[in-house]
Amino acid sequence: MSKCSNTHKAVVMKAISPSLLSADFGNMKRDVELLNASGCDFLHLDIMDGVFVPNISFGIPVVKSIASYAKKPLDAHLMIVEPERWIDNFADLGVRILSIHYEACTHLNRAMQQMHSRGLMAGVAFNPSTPVSALEEIVCNCDVVLLMSVNPGFGAQAFIPGSLDKISRLKKLIAEKGSKALIEVDGGVSMANHSELFNAGADILVAGNAIFTSDDPIAAIEALKS
Repeated sequence: MSKCSNTHKAVVMKAISPSLLSADFGNMKRDVELLNASGCDFLHLDIMDGVFVPNISFGIPVVKSIASYAKKPLDAHLMIVEPERWIDNFADLGVRILSIHYEACTHLNRAMQQMHSRGLMAGVAFNPSTPVSALEEIVCNCDVVLLMSVNPGFGAQAFIPGSLDKISRLKKLIAEKGSKALIEVDGGVSMANHSELFNAGADILVAGNAIFTSDDPIAAIEALKS
């Protein structure tokens, strides 16, 4: 198996990226400011178009508003068709990590190059039904690989148990290729499984329900990181 010729250094380990899809949309500023004061590492933005996934969330105007008062780096996950059309828009908003779907982008290498040219951490997301082997030709270009542990489109779904083994296989592929890509896991992350996910090889956990339904979201973030 060929090795990566040029990679970016990993920058975070055991990080938490709270999903704002689970925040109170009527009090988004309040919830973002709460997260600003927490130990979380990123703010996760689930962008859905109702085409690639069966749901619509929020778009550029809302992200622009969030960016104006967010003090944590923004971590945007585009669950949309033709995501490459929007790379410059999200770069202009100051997003730090931008993940686009393997299943939605025909020319992934070109999209990765575009993201890197804009100073973004380039991420590739992939669905539960997409095998790890599909990423063999792109993992060297990735800063982040976003592994979906539920079917994308809705929050508060149950974790797909086979995802644990999939994380381990992805970790092995990254090591074999000599990539420095971080593994981000999104879907069904909870107090019951976060340790297993980190132990399997995850670097960043996206958590929504586990944080925003807690009586103390800041303590929940600390518990997830522990």
